[in-house]
Amino acid sequence: MAGERERLHQLTVEFIDTFNRNDLDAMMAYFTPDGVYDQFDGTEARGYEAVRAAFEPQFTGRFGEMKFLDEDLFIDADTGKVMASWTCTLEARGERTAWRGLDLLHWQGDKLVRKLTYAKAKVLQLDASLRP
Repeated sequence: MAGERERLHQLTVEFIDTFNRNDLDAMMAYFTPDGVYDQFDGTEARGYEAVRAAFEPQFTGRFGEMKFLDEDLFIDADTGKVMASWTCTLEARGERTAWRGLDLLHWQGDKLVRKLTYAKAKVLQLDASLRP
């Protein structure tokens, strides 16, 4: 099982890196066609096009410049699930802020079938008028 754990670790590190490179196409290549993205605000995107549309504002910089700093990974190799905790930094309108969060990633082989995001912040509001 050590090999499967290492494989999931590597997949997750590479997946998170797509966010810091702002590479939407590379990030989407990890999702299955019917993948699900459960967002921090409870909104759920189902299917490739809906997931892409949900991420597009973030990747095009509409909320500001975001970076994700890895904190920790918990990997359940038997079920293909990974919990990745991180700090997100955001610079928008000349101001910097940060919050902590985590993603629960459900892998099936080398593809994501589900990504659930949770955030911990005093106030976390990305400009709703910019969302699709």
